[in-house]
This record gives sequence, structure tokens and C-alpha cells, in this order.
Amino acid sequence: MPASLPDVDPLIAQLAAAIAPTLTPDTVIVGIHTGGVWVAERLHALLGCALPLGTLDISFYRDDFSRIGLHPQVKPSNLPFDLEGRDILLVDDVLHSGRTVRAAMNELFDYGRPASILLAVLVDRGGRELPIRPDFAGLTLSVPDHQNINLSRLDDGHLTLSLA
Repeated sequence: MPASLPDVDPLIAQLAAAIAPTLTPDTVIVGIHTGGVWVAERLHALLGCALPLGTLDISFYRDDFSRIGLHPQVKPSNLPFDLEGRDILLVDDVLHSGRTVRAAMNELFDYGRPASILLAVLVDRGGRELPIRPDFAGLTLSVPDHQNINLSRLDDGHLTLSLA
């Protein structure tokens, strides 16, 4: 494991470059609260997407909701477009067990049946409990189960990664 985690901006730029050839004019970007929305905002700007950015709060869709309890800052989902037959780029900050992504897909399907869903994550840290893999990852890193990778947004808007 590296002594320090890399800067976020180059990772997002690398993600944008990998994603760009796969986008169509009808592709929508949807970020998962909270860190996934921050990454999705940056990708949306770098990729010059014409359609608005969508956001998901999957708190009530988690299969471990009763175990983890209600998150104190539940945010509303906002999908300002029709999902039926749409190509979706789903964005999250850190992929670990796969449960967040599964919950996000469940919520998306409650809004309609997308044509396809591609997954982009800033960091793939391994440790999957479900058969979910990213189509695009800025960084792949093995982290012991007792540690977390956190994405933070500073007051100036700068994004940073840390180990906790």
C-alpha cells in the first residue's frame, strides 16, 4: 500500500479520458451521494455533457440498512431525465463490497429500465461481496478490511483521498 494516496484531479482526468470514447449524446451521468456526486460533477464538466447531472441517495435501498441505521444526512435523489432506454454512467468514489452499487442499480430501475449502465469509480479497493466490477477505475488499490479510503472535499472544493 502506498505511503500516501495520489492526487484526485489527475485520477479524475484519467477517468474522463477513458470514459469519453464510450459516451453518446444521450448518455447521462449519475453520481452516488456523497463522494460519487463530487466525482460525477467533475466528470460531467470534463466530458462536456449536455444533459443535466443526476444524483442518487441510496440510503433506503441498502440491504444492510437495519444494521447500519439511518444515515443522519439523507439527501434526495435527483434524476432530471427519463431513464427508460437511456445509457447511464453510474459514478461512485470508492468501490468495496459492491452493495452501494447494487442499491444504486435497484433505485435506478425504480425510475425506469435503462438500456445500459456503466460503472466508473475513483478507487477500486477490492474486497467484493457481490459480483460487481467497475468498467472504469481511476486507481486500483488493495486495502486491509479494517481500513477505509475516504474522499473529502475541502472548503475550496479540492478533493482529497485519505486512509482511515
